[in-house]
Amino acid sequence: MVRRRRLEGERLMIVQVWLATRLVMAIMAVTLAVTGHKSLESVVAQWDVAHFLNIAREGYAQPQEMAFFPGWPLVLRGLSSVGLSPVLLGSVVALACSLAAAFALYRLAGLWGTVAWLLAPTAVFTAVPYTESPFCATAFWAWERASQRRWGQAALLAALACSLRVSGLFLIGALVILALTQKRGRGDGGIGDRLAWLVLPAAVLAAYVTYLYGLTGSWTAWFSAQEAGWQRGFHWPWEALKNHWDVLWVPTPEHPEWVWVFRAEMISWIVGLAATLIALVRRRLAEASWVGVQVLAFSLSYWLMSVTRAVLLWFPLWRQIDDLAEAKRGSRGWIALAWIAGVLSYAAQVTWSWLYFTGRWSS
Repeated sequence: MVRRRRLEGERLMIVQVWLATRLVMAIMAVTLAVTGHKSLESVVAQWDVAHFLNIAREGYAQPQEMAFFPGWPLVLRGLSSVGLSPVLLGSVVALACSLAAAFALYRLAGLWGTVAWLLAPTAVFTAVPYTESPFCATAFWAWERASQRRWGQAALLAALACSLRVSGLFLIGALVILALTQKRGRGDGGIGDRLAWLVLPAAVLAAYVTYLYGLTGSWTAWFSAQEAGWQRGFHWPWEALKNHWDVLWVPTPEHPEWVWVFRAEMISWIVGLAATLIALVRRRLAEASWVGVQVLAFSLSYWLMSVTRAVLLWFPLWRQIDDLAEAKRGSRGWIALAWIAGVLSYAAQVTWSWLYFTGRWSS
């Protein structure tokens, strides 16, 4: 009975933190729309949202937009068919997915890891029509199901994740390592059966690559779109780090805030590297591979880009935060430090939301 009440209290806390943080974002977006004499859709539909909407309406008419996977544009297209704003309905779906992701993360990373995720500086991307929320919901639950040896369910969820963004490829790789290292349990068909299930999400990726080949005649259309639109051609890690380091100290006169965003990219990359090493030390090989392969991928572009958003995907990081919180639980000094960290993180979240809604964010 005591444990049940504790679990109910923790779940209620997650809902309360989710509601409080997302409500502030919504109030900010509405306020900026009213004071700026703009539509709410124009405030919310910044940056990649425009690409998702274009694909939803016209398909892949623009070659650069082949960099975006079709799952989310198809959702937005379905939402637009009801006659209401796909931007606002897409935000509602994203908000619902963020709550679903939070409950999956609660199973994977515990209460404090989940609260930290909800307070993450870049959490605004889980409240707007970006792919972060639906991907986190499907990927986190896929991992949770695989951890419980429900590999059929995990494969279906991973397949959905693979339709949303290229991070699904990294998810498959990490799940392969989990399948190879997971101890056999009752009712478990063994390594062969686990790996066989992962053919399903791999088929989703293969289908998209084949579809792009049919449109362009190129098997590397996705990579070409990434390079043409976002300078994500191949570079050695030391080149990417040097290029990124150079822009950290050259403010853009028209956008002085951009230099701070690029500094946050570097910090996020370092955090990802640290999370990978910690997971390796703790012999969590699958978790280390999930974060580590993304850190490596970001290191192979012209510079570090979109790392701050990817932090939301790194459930091993949030698990490590929970491990630390539980280890220090009861310490007065730690409680004070946790409160300070939470307040600073929330302040950064509010600032990042303002940057996004005003079109000042860049990555």
